[in-house]
Amino acid sequence: MKRWTLSQLLLTFAIGALIWVIAAAISLMVGSTATGWPTRELFEERYPRILLASLIGAALAAAGTVYQAILRNPLADPYLLGVSTGSALFAYFWRLPAAALVTTSLFASPITQQAFSFAGGLFSIAIVFLLAARRGRLEPLTLLLTGVIVNIINAALFLLINELYRDQSTQASFLVGGLQTPSSAQFQIVAYTVALCFFLLLLLTPKLNIALLSEAEAQSLGLSIHRLRWIALILASIMTASVVAISGPIGFVGLLCPHVSRLIAGNDQRKLFPLATASGAALLALADAASRLLSQSQFTGFLLPVGILTALLGGPFFLLLLWRTRRRTEVAL
Repeated sequence: MKRWTLSQLLLTFAIGALIWVIAAAISLMVGSTATGWPTRELFEERYPRILLASLIGAALAAAGTVYQAILRNPLADPYLLGVSTGSALFAYFWRLPAAALVTTSLFASPITQQAFSFAGGLFSIAIVFLLAARRGRLEPLTLLLTGVIVNIINAALFLLINELYRDQSTQASFLVGGLQTPSSAQFQIVAYTVALCFFLLLLLTPKLNIALLSEAEAQSLGLSIHRLRWIALILASIMTASVVAISGPIGFVGLLCPHVSRLIAGNDQRKLFPLATASGAALLALADAASRLLSQSQFTGFLLPVGILTALLGGPFFLLLLWRTRRRTEVAL
């Protein structure tokens, strides 16, 4: 593995920043009633939403990149593995009146919401790993099938509880995910959590390159592969749970962005991880802009949840990847 210099790191971050700045500028020019460079009032109205979309997209794309590396599975994604829906389900539990009865005002805080969300994401992926593991190995298609089933169960539990409480206002945000306006305290906690996890995972990217090798090769290089997987898994799950608590399970960002970024950076995780993160921020900012643009049309007339747009974009991409993976498996056999 080639030595990673500071100049290469700065160049990678500069390319990622350029991608995001272009996407953010485009998003700034698109409103729900008109397009064009915004006035100061419109700028102050739009930029917090762009920052929120960018933060959520960056976290999901970064988590997806890590999942694909540690599982050596190009189809891994926080949504497809059940992490997103598990986090959203437990974050919904936190908002229920029944939960308020057993928590004091001290614990009914955004920090507690993050803890609930992380517990749900970790619980879901633990079930997926437990059911998909066979003799210590994770089969890619079995892993995805188990993740889809866990997603269905999480959605069914949500709909059941939602129907009991007659709370129709959260259905769309849970089923497809969207940009909700969090409180200032919620946004700060999410931003700090994502930044910390991103920094720690960035430090692990050289080891993630080794994790792409076989277990025997990784261990011969002195890497404790199982320890690395758990550390990276927990950090990526915390990052996912943190943003899902305020957005719902937005799908396919963590699948699409790493693959697109590989066209620029290759499979070197030191380059891929920051570029995929920037691509995720850019993608969700552009998806939000597309939602506002569609709201100008007489056929919609309202803001679509960004999760619908990412699903329409990522769903066919996932089917293409699944088909290619199956063909490779058949050729190998």
